[in-house]
Amino acid sequence: GEVVPVLDARGAFGSIEVAETARPTVLVASWGSATRPAEIVRIDPALKKQSSLTSFTTDAASKLGWAPLQEFWFDNDKGRRVHSFVVLPPAFDPAKKYPLFVLIHGGHANMWRDQITLRWNYHLLASPGYVVFLTDYRGSTGYGEAFTLDIQGDPLRGPGNDINRAADEAIKRFPYIDASRQAAGGASYGGHLANWLEATTTRYKAIVSHAGLSSLQTQWGTSDGIYNREVMMGGPFWTDPKKWLDQSPVAYAKDFKTPILLSVGENDFRVPMNNTLEMYAVLQRMRVPARLMVWPDENHWILKPENSRVFYREVAAWLAKWLK
Repeated sequence: GEVVPVLDARGAFGSIEVAETARPTVLVASWGSATRPAEIVRIDPALKKQSSLTSFTTDAASKLGWAPLQEFWFDNDKGRRVHSFVVLPPAFDPAKKYPLFVLIHGGHANMWRDQITLRWNYHLLASPGYVVFLTDYRGSTGYGEAFTLDIQGDPLRGPGNDINRAADEAIKRFPYIDASRQAAGGASYGGHLANWLEATTTRYKAIVSHAGLSSLQTQWGTSDGIYNREVMMGGPFWTDPKKWLDQSPVAYAKDFKTPILLSVGENDFRVPMNNTLEMYAVLQRMRVPARLMVWPDENHWILKPENSRVFYREVAAWLAKWLK
């Protein structure tokens, strides 16, 4: 049947439950946004109404200088609509110029949401005085099956084009962005794309890559997701080695120039550490400024609180060094 919107609400819902005995239907869920930590809410679909049931974080959140996310759409090079968010720094002054940090989500079957996250906290990354930019490149979920499948056989080049085009669009629309000071970063699939940007453009002054692949073949041979890679590329690498090599970052090692911060968990089975070590070896060989962080007690994500603090501190220092 036809999809009918129930609420016109910003933010993100989660853990939705149906009150089985309530008539008319009542839903209970968590709800939060990038400026509001999650709370429990009641949703009355018939009334198209949402009401808060808890307010544990309201007072604390109100004291923080968080600005709501801005959003816009643009058309990519295939004519598909692409959605993006802009995160402003604290004490934002539209008359000033701010560096741009392009943050790339993982997945690829994922999307940026208007909500608070731990692993890539938008406002924490913006706090030194950066505009943080989030775009749902082709392959993201939430925009129809055709959009999600648009990277089959084209896992990095197409999404990379969307990311660069989105940054161009943001610079054109928002005069407070300093186009001469851009950086990019991401983890997992976002790390794959960060490494791809290292290989294919010099527009960024610095890059941050956590759990990114070095080549499609390296990732195929060691990851716990071998079959997924074959589905993406239409078969194993020996059936079309040129196609696999064409979208592998290390194939363009001679073009590596951008300073890059590399990070990986030693217990990562999704994007094993050999990918990052290979990237680091190539960067050292090409004499590109690089820093390597290996987390012996982490897997695909940095989840331990103290490690997370160190990670954010290192990212902030890296961006400050190259965006000053």
